[in-house]
Amino acid sequence: MHEALAIRRAVVDDVPALMSISAEHAAYERLPHDAEARASTLAAALDGPSPRLFAWLACQDGEVVGYVSATFDFSTLDRATYLHMDALYVRARWRDQGIGQVLWETVRDCGTRAGCFAMQWQTPAWNEGAARFYRKLGASEHAKLRYVLPLSGA
Repeated sequence: MHEALAIRRAVVDDVPALMSISAEHAAYERLPHDAEARASTLAAALDGPSPRLFAWLACQDGEVVGYVSATFDFSTLDRATYLHMDALYVRARWRDQGIGQVLWETVRDCGTRAGCFAMQWQTPAWNEGAARFYRKLGASEHAKLRYVLPLSGA
């Protein structure tokens, strides 16, 4: 990893960069994605005294090379707050340089500081590289089916 790597919390002014890299991430994961939709919603989620979304950008020599984002949620079954890592992505030419691990540690540390009992996330079943990475970090898999139901107005 190059010494000029900087991890910084994303703010409203970073919405264009987040929109760009998340569109690239969606393409990588083969997900339908409207790269231009809901920029104002993303900005609002990052802003204010109680933001709903926490995101960090990995920047190398001024270029955004990766990002991670997370939200806090509550588990009825565990009766505790957990951190849900929504996204972790490093651009292809920057992979295998430790950037993903630094981003993952950043979001894990956020959950630890907030007193969360656990951190949860998901990755596509076909993404064996990500699965190996997460196992190496000490995470275990819990197989479930994920359902998505679009709601009107969303």
